[in-house]
Amino acid sequence: MRPFLAAALILPLTAASVPPALAPLAFEQVAPAGTKMPRFKVDAAWPAMPDDLLLGQVSGVAVGPDDSVWVVHRPHSLTATDTGLAQSPPIATCCKPAPPVVRFGKDGRYLGGWGGTANAPSIDGVSQWPSSLHGIFVDKAGSVWFGGNGKGDHVVLNYSPEGRYIRSFGRREKTGGNDATDQLGNPSDVNHSDGMVLMSDGYTNRRVIGFDAKSNAYKGRWGAYGKPPSGPVLKGAFDQSHAVDPRQIADPQAAIFGSIVHCVVPTSDGYLYVCDRNNNRAQLFRREKDGGLTFVRDLAIAPDTGGTHTVTDIAFSPDPAQTYMYVADMMNGRIWILERKTHEVLGAIGRVGRQAGQFTWLHSIDTDSEGNIYATEVNTGRRVQKLVFTGIE
Repeated sequence: MRPFLAAALILPLTAASVPPALAPLAFEQVAPAGTKMPRFKVDAAWPAMPDDLLLGQVSGVAVGPDDSVWVVHRPHSLTATDTGLAQSPPIATCCKPAPPVVRFGKDGRYLGGWGGTANAPSIDGVSQWPSSLHGIFVDKAGSVWFGGNGKGDHVVLNYSPEGRYIRSFGRREKTGGNDATDQLGNPSDVNHSDGMVLMSDGYTNRRVIGFDAKSNAYKGRWGAYGKPPSGPVLKGAFDQSHAVDPRQIADPQAAIFGSIVHCVVPTSDGYLYVCDRNNNRAQLFRREKDGGLTFVRDLAIAPDTGGTHTVTDIAFSPDPAQTYMYVADMMNGRIWILERKTHEVLGAIGRVGRQAGQFTWLHSIDTDSEGNIYATEVNTGRRVQKLVFTGIE
């Protein structure tokens, strides 16, 4: 081994927090002058990764009940030049891929990670670990949920915070279309609340599907407007070329979901938002006591946008009323700020770019108990950023 590499291998890992380095964000006010809304700055020093670890495409973020920040990323999106330290023999002083599931403190400290094919059960010789992780949710008990949108990733997995497998829904390499009740189709997002496990099933299928949280039994499936799910399912494996297909023209009034149903995000007062990404809209549903979903309204966001389109994820301010709603817009590289009760667009933060507070393929967002927003990027973005809440102005 070359001497400089040998020296590099014994450097201590850096896991401590670092002081915030706040910088301004691009901001556009849409509401009339004088309208108050949340304001943010970006912490350019967050998070503090260990010296030898690197994140690939960060496809999901979720804040746990203790305000720790969980992300899932895609180690396979890193190249050999990114991961020189992991080559045999090593060819550089850095880096190795971080574990697929990573946990940070709110202050940015690296708290550890886990995951991989050995971390999942095997069925008929096939590990159920997804090849390309997508979406993450942490429930009130602290357990961790995620799915995948890679080849054969037709499964949602549930783990303890320590990485112990609990249960799964669906099965890798098995999919049955929009009408299947025991199989999934590249689920993009998952939520566990109010006795239900809801999934946006999402990259192969075009629907939301629900299961009983105690028995794991099938409870229902819904398409756009709460009707039976319909529309063509994806044939073959999803790849990122499908996300920028110019033939995909957004229609915010389409009778069916578009080809990427991207999120399921419940409110604290009994409603559910579903991200219909390629139609540049969210659909709002009321959650019924029997587990059903009743359509309430469409919510179009930058409806004329093309490319990767707009509505990728939704989060809320942490006050009991969830007064403000945040909508991640992938193509325009911004987070829209809305008044949730009226859905009035108040403004937007961020812009396309690669500097702190800018976004390339903005993908997932979540908020903590102090109102800070965490935002992830895929494709060549490959990071998670903290947008620090600075007050209502």
